[in-house]
Amino acid sequence: MIPRYSRPEMTKIWDPENRFRIWFEIEAHACDALAELGVIPKEAAAEIWAKGKWEVDRIDEIERETKHDVIAFLTNLAEHVGPSARFVHQGMTSSDVLDTCLAVQLKQAADLLLEDLDRLLKALEKRAFEHKLTPTIGRSHGIHAEPTTFGLKLASHYAAFARAKQRLVAARDDVATCAISGAVGTFANIDPRVEAHVARKMELKVEPVSTQVIPRDRHAMFFAVLGVIAGSIENLSIEVRHLQRSEVREAEEFFSPGQKGSSAMPHKRNPVLSENLTGLARVVRASVNPALENVALWHERDISHSSVERVFGPDATIALDFALNRLVGLVEKWIIYPENMQANLDRYSGLVHSQRVLLALTQAGMSREDSYQAVQRNAMKVWLEGKDFMTELKADGEVTKRLSTQQIEECFNLDYHFKHVDDIFQRVFGHS
Repeated sequence: MIPRYSRPEMTKIWDPENRFRIWFEIEAHACDALAELGVIPKEAAAEIWAKGKWEVDRIDEIERETKHDVIAFLTNLAEHVGPSARFVHQGMTSSDVLDTCLAVQLKQAADLLLEDLDRLLKALEKRAFEHKLTPTIGRSHGIHAEPTTFGLKLASHYAAFARAKQRLVAARDDVATCAISGAVGTFANIDPRVEAHVARKMELKVEPVSTQVIPRDRHAMFFAVLGVIAGSIENLSIEVRHLQRSEVREAEEFFSPGQKGSSAMPHKRNPVLSENLTGLARVVRASVNPALENVALWHERDISHSSVERVFGPDATIALDFALNRLVGLVEKWIIYPENMQANLDRYSGLVHSQRVLLALTQAGMSREDSYQAVQRNAMKVWLEGKDFMTELKADGEVTKRLSTQQIEECFNLDYHFKHVDDIFQRVFGHS
């Protein structure tokens, strides 16, 4: 991922230095277990820990000749360890190191993403309670539907990211497995107790049955979860973008002093952060299909999964980490205009209360079909002629036969729509 959309905490996870450190720990812990089993001298295991060093540039240099990254690493390690290096990698295959390392890296990445989600949930909860009873129009198909509150809008997004957190916790647990099982997963040349020891030291679970690789359905689920989180980011970002449109302007991104919206039009205040998040969501979701395709490998293993994972593993996690942090800042500084929300609610002269009138007429004895027709013909006058909805209803003899003036007016009570807001907040946040 390019530096523009990267944060150092996540980038470090995918840096070669971190990868080789994890490789070394896997190899050294395996040597400890082999020493305890009497397969190699304990002095050799101790010497490997004491002298174990590597240089990224030197590994790259060796790999240019060997065309094999793990062999290049082991060769460079041996240059520092000396004769005891012959005991490193006993009975292991490259994927034992690569797959176990990837599990550690994905676990580390998930930990950062979970921290990001916690910050986002905190920001959404704060803003939701701030606008718990701020009236706004609910829209379906982009058209005015019925009143809601801005707090309820944010509560819905909070709930989505709360589910995302639960899914990521499960995906982190599922992908965090260790395989030290040899060339085709049979432990022919290495004791299963070595795998158990390495897993414990690396804070992973033992993979119950591996081939030469850890099964890729685990990774597919992990990146599918990241893709769903990206979808929730885009869902909120689209809301931000819509509400900032000039014709709507119910909310807008913070526009800092000195910020410029356009090189050509000095008046512009564009929703650039949410548009950026929409794009980054596409980058994250782009990892999902390759991860799914990686599940199907030839027999005990091929390497068709390897190259694509080396690209989308870092890119997806780095992009999602950046996007979540950007979204946190957007939500925290989001400028809300309650007066514009109220103005938009009132824009069509109470038309949004049509269902209440419909139900009142059915309760008063009119058939649903006749009630719908009566309400709709008056509603169309508002849409097409700019009439006032309540005025038209009061002038409709068929309506006034069933409803008094007071009953019609009561149908336009905005507070009616908010009587269960506390109940919904209790469901979402555990308090209201």
